[in-house]
Amino acid sequence: MTSPQTAARPGALTPETVTDDDVAVVGFCQSPSVRRSYSTTNGTEMLVPIFQQLYKDLGITRRDIGFWCSGSSDYMSGRAFSFISSVDAIGAVPPIDESHVEMDGAWAMYEAYVKLKTGETDTALAYGFGKSSAGNLRRTLALQTDPYVVAPLWPDSLALAGMQARLCLDAGLWDEAAMAEVAARSRRDAAGNPAAQFSGFRGADGNVAKDVTAEQLLAQPMLADPLRRHDIAPVTDGAAAIILASGRRAFELCDNPAWITGFEHIIDSAELGGRDLTTAPSAATAGEHATGGDTAGITVAELHAPFTHQELILRSALGLTGSADTIAINPSGGPLTGNPMFAAGLQRIGNAARTVIDGGAERALGHATSGPLLQQNLVCVLDGRR
Repeated sequence: MTSPQTAARPGALTPETVTDDDVAVVGFCQSPSVRRSYSTTNGTEMLVPIFQQLYKDLGITRRDIGFWCSGSSDYMSGRAFSFISSVDAIGAVPPIDESHVEMDGAWAMYEAYVKLKTGETDTALAYGFGKSSAGNLRRTLALQTDPYVVAPLWPDSLALAGMQARLCLDAGLWDEAAMAEVAARSRRDAAGNPAAQFSGFRGADGNVAKDVTAEQLLAQPMLADPLRRHDIAPVTDGAAAIILASGRRAFELCDNPAWITGFEHIIDSAELGGRDLTTAPSAATAGEHATGGDTAGITVAELHAPFTHQELILRSALGLTGSADTIAINPSGGPLTGNPMFAAGLQRIGNAARTVIDGGAERALGHATSGPLLQQNLVCVLDGRR
């Protein structure tokens, strides 16, 4: 699907020059990432606090939101149309314009973005939530695979990822030390993120060292050869929400909106044997469309990589190889330090947008993935005023 907005970078947008066709992220909030939340599976308890925080941050009420869109999965909660219960977090009066995607909240954000582009509303709130601890996550994720040939075998998601990592290692694309450095950097960066599930490294003495090294991690045992525990995103419960606004409304809600200048999502074959698992063609194509082939000026990239080797695949696909010194990759700690299903992708875009809104970056990239082994990828490029 082609993005309804071109990837051309804007000039200096002001309340006088902005048009209704311009859409920006004006607010973002996420719940703490935790191993297990003592709440229902409909997300209401996680969503109410972050909705209230967004209202407070922007000085609005729920009545100011013109469109709502959620991302979650009935498979996670174990019952059909479970997302309807999450609407309790919004409220029943007045009636709302609401939609839902059985995907990560990043795709709900895409639908909200398209809604704003139609001109039917000037504000929208997209949210995603997932209680991964409610069941056996590895078994549940097997349902993403081919329903006729692969899913009946109930493939373990870690085993599939280990197979992908082994293919990359055997191809000489990188070594285990490079994978460990991804995990070490993520854990160090997570120390500055209060919403992260954990940070640092717990030694044999039980103490946690914030300055974790790749060497420490490589000394740990294998969990799904060649993956060690640090190579794998944790099971996480959590939620996230983003508010979008168009035209002058964005400036009314935010001093420095993060303008969406490119937005695209592409899907690869569901057949694991029908694609090269050492690459991510859909990520490369989505990135090419979203950036217009121009990654200049991007200083922050939040990548939704649930495994260390997948970050390396994505960096290559998105043209970020060798850019660790010039582009901050997952400065929030990324999914390796907190990976709530159906919210982690939205968190990546939200954290990228926050760096633009706060003035820490002029141009940032947010990425989300869905399906087994980077099957589907979404890329969002965000620009501040220049």
